[in-house]
Amino acid sequence: MPPSPQDEARAAITAAGTLPDQEIDLAAVALQFARIDRPEADWQAANATLSALARQAVQAADANPRAAEGDLAQRVQTLAQVLHDQAGFDGDSETYDDPANANLIEVLRRRRGLPVALGLLWLHAAEAAGWNACGLDFPGHFLVGLQGQRGQLVVDVFHGGAVLAAPELRELLKRAEGERAELRPGLLSAMGKRTVLLRLQNNIKLRRLQAGQMEAALVCTEDMLRLAPENPLLWREAGLMNQRLDRIGAALSCLDRCLELAPKGEMAARIRVMIEDLRQRLN
Repeated sequence: MPPSPQDEARAAITAAGTLPDQEIDLAAVALQFARIDRPEADWQAANATLSALARQAVQAADANPRAAEGDLAQRVQTLAQVLHDQAGFDGDSETYDDPANANLIEVLRRRRGLPVALGLLWLHAAEAAGWNACGLDFPGHFLVGLQGQRGQLVVDVFHGGAVLAAPELRELLKRAEGERAELRPGLLSAMGKRTVLLRLQNNIKLRRLQAGQMEAALVCTEDMLRLAPENPLLWREAGLMNQRLDRIGAALSCLDRCLELAPKGEMAARIRVMIEDLRQRLN
């Protein structure tokens, strides 16, 4: 019996989980995550769209000498032209919490998505053009940084590629953390590819938890662990979800793995107490 689309997707994600971060193909892995949630969808058509976007980015980059010479503003403009102006990708402000906004197949079909899903497309196009770019772990709102010899430009891909300076970043931070929040070091830390993909999937997991779908949230977490098998926080979450589902043996296995990866600190101390309690429940 041939493997199902979901089995194929999970095998691909597991293989990606063995790669160094810099070798991960962001769009390809995101597409496999999307296949798991939409096994009936035409993922090959979505893949063809990704290839077309990459070609268009290369062509647009070649046609802009100033961008090729390192002008970051021109690079932002070029990517915005390809992804926003021509392809029509934009943030979904009307149905922001729709899970489709975090599914790359649906994002490519609807031309709408969450900041991190759109950001992933920007990173895909930038990499095709040969330009340095990364996700930025800004609170509450994923941003993209285009990097050059003289620094970086911070781009809000949810709003068509607007370049954000300090005043706009401060306003964005206050919306996420409250009026007393102020800019501080570390807010624009570069994210690795694996972290970008986990942030994308975290949106799906959280929406399932909010809907009371604990089983489905656990499945999402387990799929995230395929990509990040050495992430202790994910093992902790999987353990807690299994505990909520009264799967004590599975919970213990997950929490033990978390302790192996992070044996020190406050989290480890709390997990040891939890493990002891769970083992007593088995007796």
